[in-house]
Amino acid sequence: MTTRRDFIRQASLLGAGLTMSPFLIRAGQSVSSNDKIAVGLIGCKGMGFENLKAFLRNPEVECLALADIDESVLNERAADAQKITGKKVKHLYKDWRHLIDNKDIDVVIVGTPDHWHCLQMVAACEAGKDVYCEKPLGNSIEECNIMIRAAEKYNRVVQVGQWQRSDPHWKDAMDFVHSGQLGKIRTVRVFSYQGWCPSIPVLADEAVPAGVDYNMWLGPAPERPFNRNRFHFTFRWFWDYAGGLMTDWGVHLLDFALYGMKVNAPESIMASGGKFGYPDDACETPDLLQTIYTFKDFTVMWDHAIGIDDGAYGRNHGLGFVGENGTLVLDRGGWEVIPEKVNGKQRMDAVALKKQYGEGGLNLHVKNHLECIKSRNRNCNASVEIGAHIAKFSQLGNIAYRTGKKLSWDGKSFHDTEADKLLTKEYRAPWQLPKI
Repeated sequence: MTTRRDFIRQASLLGAGLTMSPFLIRAGQSVSSNDKIAVGLIGCKGMGFENLKAFLRNPEVECLALADIDESVLNERAADAQKITGKKVKHLYKDWRHLIDNKDIDVVIVGTPDHWHCLQMVAACEAGKDVYCEKPLGNSIEECNIMIRAAEKYNRVVQVGQWQRSDPHWKDAMDFVHSGQLGKIRTVRVFSYQGWCPSIPVLADEAVPAGVDYNMWLGPAPERPFNRNRFHFTFRWFWDYAGGLMTDWGVHLLDFALYGMKVNAPESIMASGGKFGYPDDACETPDLLQTIYTFKDFTVMWDHAIGIDDGAYGRNHGLGFVGENGTLVLDRGGWEVIPEKVNGKQRMDAVALKKQYGEGGLNLHVKNHLECIKSRNRNCNASVEIGAHIAKFSQLGNIAYRTGKKLSWDGKSFHDTEADKLLTKEYRAPWQLPKI
């Protein structure tokens, strides 16, 4: 009998015409060893391991390998995985390329910092593996374009970690927006005020900690002395590796602004902000930023701040679809509709808060990915195309901020020399931007 692993590899050769698999597994049904989906995780510290845990909640999944440049993290997560599964992880790697080379791995989870996503996702696709890639998909607009081409060329099933795409209450909110009951929507307010994200003080450079392959951590990013501020979680506040809160939370929330309004590219982008809250801390990315994306007859307004929780509508994150009849407010806790009142007259009925429901967006997101892997359906809830589009959209806002200009965008170029230089990242040798 053909094993599950052989089936996946044969299906990749047959192409998109194959839509059904004989190995669909029903909830609660036991799974034979031949039907197992072998998963390997690259980047084990934070969200990468949360993603792995979500995969391991499905009986057909086994964790075959872990890779991390920090030996202490690698050993800790190996012990954690063994507690979850009762089995020792077979392979531990400090060099992620060895995990990619492991022919027994079916799915690679990319949980590394943003500046690594493109190289690792493309390498996994080239090796015939499906990929679950943390958001944002890429760290530049050109990286996102390359990653789309890689998934298409190698016919791989790629899910991006925008798990709200699988969360039922987010879907229901979008259905209400699309119903037209809000009336004409003039603007969408999108905000992320994260009081729990503290300022990071300036720290001196220091020796690389024992057990850390810092050169591999840097990878394609510029060579710099080791500094704890640039390592692990706080990497996201430095342009070398990420794009601040705009790309960290923006890809989650701006995604639904575009989804709700059924639009793609704005006519213009402008942004203003800076290091207003913590001007002397170590962060490079702005602690406060407002970005206005202008479309034909409405705007999308992004607003973020770190160290402050007071966002719009009494929430610290979310969206407000502002219609002439009412405003739909949506966040991870649920959604509601606030009627518009003019001259004391209410234009529509209120919708009381519908709290978050279901078994959790991340769990459902992983289940969707597994179902798509089994059926060889590349159209996941957060496919590589969806992930690339919103990662690029967030980059547009950052580029407008960094140039200080009002920019127009035709899908390929700003037709502005300064802005166009920020479409891609220059890789540090010997790493090279993949050519697909």
